[in-house]
Amino acid sequence: MLVERARGGRRLFAVDRRAAALGAAAGQSLAEVQARISPLAVLAADPGADAGFLAWLAGLCERFTPLVALAPPDGLMLDITGCGHLFAGEAGLLAALRVRLGRLGLSVCDSIAGTPDAARALARFGPTERALARFGSAEDVMVLPVAALEAEAAVTRALLRAGLRTIGDLAGRPAGALAARFGTGPALRLARILGREDIRIVPHRLPDACMVERHLVEPLVQAQAVEAVLAELIAALSVLLARRGAGGRGFEASLFRSDGEVRRVLVETGRASRDAGAILRLFALRIAALNEPIDAGFGIELVRLAAVHVEALAAVQPELDGGSGEAEEVGALIDRLVARLGRDRVLRFAARDSHVPERAARVVSAQLPSALAAREWIAPPGPPARPLRLFDPPEPIETLAEVPDGTPLRFRWRRALHEVARAEGPERIAPEWWRAGGAATRDYYRLEDSEGRRFWVFRDGLHGEGDAAPGWFLHGLFA
Repeated sequence: MLVERARGGRRLFAVDRRAAALGAAAGQSLAEVQARISPLAVLAADPGADAGFLAWLAGLCERFTPLVALAPPDGLMLDITGCGHLFAGEAGLLAALRVRLGRLGLSVCDSIAGTPDAARALARFGPTERALARFGSAEDVMVLPVAALEAEAAVTRALLRAGLRTIGDLAGRPAGALAARFGTGPALRLARILGREDIRIVPHRLPDACMVERHLVEPLVQAQAVEAVLAELIAALSVLLARRGAGGRGFEASLFRSDGEVRRVLVETGRASRDAGAILRLFALRIAALNEPIDAGFGIELVRLAAVHVEALAAVQPELDGGSGEAEEVGALIDRLVARLGRDRVLRFAARDSHVPERAARVVSAQLPSALAAREWIAPPGPPARPLRLFDPPEPIETLAEVPDGTPLRFRWRRALHEVARAEGPERIAPEWWRAGGAATRDYYRLEDSEGRRFWVFRDGLHGEGDAAPGWFLHGLFA
């Protein structure tokens, strides 16, 4: 039995079948149960671990259907529409699922019905033994107890006192009367159990836009054989994408092992692609760079390949020399680097709407489309007005000028004295008034010393604004 602390004491959180047969039930006081039943095996409940295990089971069940939803605290909901033929019918699918979960030592209550709520009610409150050929019939639903509404205990007691013991007793009564007496919750639940209202499940993992898979008769026991299967799936997926006039920007391979473990490998591209050769090379690089190599365990039974991000992709005219163009080659290089090093280690600069130099750019993933990164860079004509390299933070310098607010004649930086030969400026940059911090107005100058080196300096503040004289700083170097 599992116990938790609640209402000032330790109470039963869950019990096994033997304890339930002896009269123990969730919610009872542990001291009361120990007084009646002895001996007891008691463990502390861990709802977080239970939720993690339920999510793991959802991944295992994705080999039967890509649409698996969590039904906490101890249930899963599978939408098997269109999946039965892969297992010789729905009965075969359910039998295979029972075998798979039985290998893990789990006992399950299951059912198949036309709506999620009907399946849940039949699994939780229906007869424990039903023929596989008979799923969710009207007779099964009608004989369910009113407890299948999963309403509050007071509502269930009131229905039983009124002589309404089964779903069939409620089915013929006006829904408005039930809602007026007990609220809209039980009435809505009843409509969904009876199939009068159908809602779709919310999958634990969003369904992929385009997917192909291979069920293996003989499980793969060597990880090297995975690439051969992936090559076939990538070719099939490329054909499917070409028919749709689309390409993928993310491809995920899911490897389902016979012991229930699922290993997923994701590769991404900067542009939509359906080039089977390029995608296969990215997978080869990614698999080689994994921190934990792929372990086939007792065998990989199912390999699934999905395009997780799909975009429209028109045919591209090749260059006259047969190449793909400089942009395509750079994009392919970025994809290879990301596959080998990881998305967070291959970055590029993107423009940001700010006139403050240190906030005018940010780093983003090199694969992020320019339209999503920020506004495009606008390069003014002529020499660059600002250097590409900035110091963070700006470095202080000592200056000498003819007048306090004039252009520096010479300055000292890192103990070296620089004589100013040419100067341009000032460029006045006001602080962002909507930001707190009291930043001062800056006057920027482009300076060139007697040896031809060019600097970007600024005066932090204006003369007369405070008691102290404004300081000077070197912010960047021109190449």
